Amino acid sequence: MKLLILGGTRFLGRYLVTAARARDHEVTLFNRGHHASEPDVETIQGDRYSDLTKLQGRRWDAMVDTCGMLPRAVRAAAEVLADSVDRYVFISSQNVYVDVSVPGVDETFPLRTLTTEQLAEANAIDTAGEPSYGAMYGGLKALCEQAAEEVMPDRVLSIRPGLIVGPYDYTDRFTYWVVRVARGGEVLAPSRPERFVQFIDVRDLADWTVTMIERRAAGVYNANGPTNSVTMQDVLDQCKSVSDSDASFTWVSEDFLLQENVSAWTEMPLWLPEDAAPHLKGFMFVNCDKAVQAGLRHRPLAGTISDTLTWYQSSDANEELKAGIDAEREQTLLRKWRETQDSPQ
Repeated sequence: MKLLILGGTRFLGRYLVTAARARDHEVTLFNRGHHASEPDVETIQGDRYSDLTKLQGRRWDAMVDTCGMLPRAVRAAAEVLADSVDRYVFISSQNVYVDVSVPGVDETFPLRTLTTEQLAEANAIDTAGEPSYGAMYGGLKALCEQAAEEVMPDRVLSIRPGLIVGPYDYTDRFTYWVVRVARGGEVLAPSRPERFVQFIDVRDLADWTVTMIERRAAGVYNANGPTNSVTMQDVLDQCKSVSDSDASFTWVSEDFLLQENVSAWTEMPLWLPEDAAPHLKGFMFVNCDKAVQAGLRHRPLAGTISDTLTWYQSSDANEELKAGIDAEREQTLLRKWRETQDSPQ
């Protein structure tokens, strides 16, 4: 098969290239050239907001859009390529759902939307760099899905991942725990050890996406890790085992973290307040049965941790992590926590 990938150089994109080439598919990338790609992969350099005409006159079996954020940009790509590709594969997000307050959200649940004013605000954000759309993110992704489907009805495959983890993750939201536990010592751990978490290895997502392209699949699929399977304790214990560190874990309460203004998901990756954020109670319990029935498989957690640690140590060991709590602040919080435990009740 011939595949066109918009993006294709970072994280999921690079693994889509790897998975496709491993099955002898021909890959063409279209991107701005800001990040290096494999030297023997055809790359058409251009900006999706101004250079889509560079893609005209070619033919591909499928296009994978790894970076679509604005509905107008997705619509434009679909219109230019509607007669040049059989399938539009859009990498969306489970953030498209308007309500994740209950476990078991599946593909039939209502989606977010945006007001005309919000959409205008999003369109006004400079697209030259790596803009953040904040609370509009989920609504934008939902509208992108709709735009592609309107232009190419029944020829769109929309994949909604949750947290994607593994080597080359430039957000460090999972990498923080791998690296922090490997460093050893007393580790501040959030809330209840038995709290379930949900994420997917980038390579599992990439392999399955290519499989779905080969099947000429269409429709919408949640794509995340298994529910009610991995706890936060499992993650930290596996990190310790893989790195053979001397780490010990001090589990602090949700109330303490909130009192100390510890930011969920950023300072404490994988932690979402259970009592203070009831609207997110189902975020780590999204139903992915449809994707599993379509062949999605998950590798052992230890393998994801080991490969992430190896990648970090070989390439990013001297770079400051983009997520996770500062070491000095962590020690301050651990000291405060001990004081609360020692004080008379």
